[in-house]
Amino acid sequence: MNEVKDKLESFQIHDFQHDLISWYKHEKRDLPWRKDQDPYKIWVSEIMLQQTRVDTVIPYFNAFIGKFPTIEALATADEEEVLKAWEGLGYYSRVRNLHSAVKEVANSYAGVVPNTPEEISKLKGVGPYTKGAILSIAYNIPEPAVDGNVMRVFSRILSIWDDIAKPKTRKIFEEATYKLISKEDPSSFNQAVMELGALICTPTSPSCLLCPVREYCSAFAEGVQAELPVKSKKKKPRPLQMAAVVLYDDHGRLYIHKRPGTGLLANLWEFPNMEIKAETKESYREQVKQFIKEEYQAEAEISELTGTVEHVFSHLIWNISVFIGTLTNIPSEDLLPVTEEEMKKYAFPVSHQKIYKIYQEESKS
Repeated sequence: MNEVKDKLESFQIHDFQHDLISWYKHEKRDLPWRKDQDPYKIWVSEIMLQQTRVDTVIPYFNAFIGKFPTIEALATADEEEVLKAWEGLGYYSRVRNLHSAVKEVANSYAGVVPNTPEEISKLKGVGPYTKGAILSIAYNIPEPAVDGNVMRVFSRILSIWDDIAKPKTRKIFEEATYKLISKEDPSSFNQAVMELGALICTPTSPSCLLCPVREYCSAFAEGVQAELPVKSKKKKPRPLQMAAVVLYDDHGRLYIHKRPGTGLLANLWEFPNMEIKAETKESYREQVKQFIKEEYQAEAEISELTGTVEHVFSHLIWNISVFIGTLTNIPSEDLLPVTEEEMKKYAFPVSHQKIYKIYQEESKS
């Protein structure tokens, strides 16, 4: 950190702020969460933008705010409805935490998003980055908002060679951002850094010749912009062989199951599924038949393999073999019978949306 402090001693901070913010005000994208400085909308957008591309987020954001335009509207909404509005965005713990935190704001803060670092940090799911983004963008408080985008930009500007995959490195960038952030217009400054990372200072092949702050960039001066930031690789996700079965009865009803309230994809709905035991001699189809009998007391005629679905998480890869089953008895209450129209009310993970599409295609043929 001492090395970074030394660099900042001779850094033209005021000129850097001016050139960066001027560029941002002329070149910024027209994004729906930039229409005003409503802290609630900024909060929703920042949660959605975690792990998700801007182009993907825009229609979700517009639909979500259309459905839940205020803190009060989201706080009083049913969780099923909230999860359905998030369906397809993934990383569902984000929206469950947001829903919980919004209820806290409605109950403890009279529906007003807190404007101090101490209070806002108490809210579920509000980490250092989200805290800084809301306080700076909505309330114009000079608080750093440091994510991977920002670390990439400043690793190049200041030639910081610490591994950004290590949690302790964030502190270096937060302290550097405190020094660099505009005290007059922190809202524009933080958004400008994010915009620069998204449009110019990209992970690969940065557009250095178009950069408004190129003259301040140590990495460009040294010709090492392609080597920064330093980021150690994550472990490869572990593959898991799964099987899922779409069960239906002679009334045309489908049978779905709700996942547990904690853990991966908590409280989302899915078709019955299981991990395949590779060491057994039984075929996947026989294992599925045995599973639904033991788990749900269900008897069914199971199809041959109908399709496959792959879904990649950060730590897991689900390879799902898909079967269709015609029920010959009424299964246990752990499975919920629904019509195809009723299916639209329930939130499913992307993998099970794909499974449902396979069933629909098979039903047409």
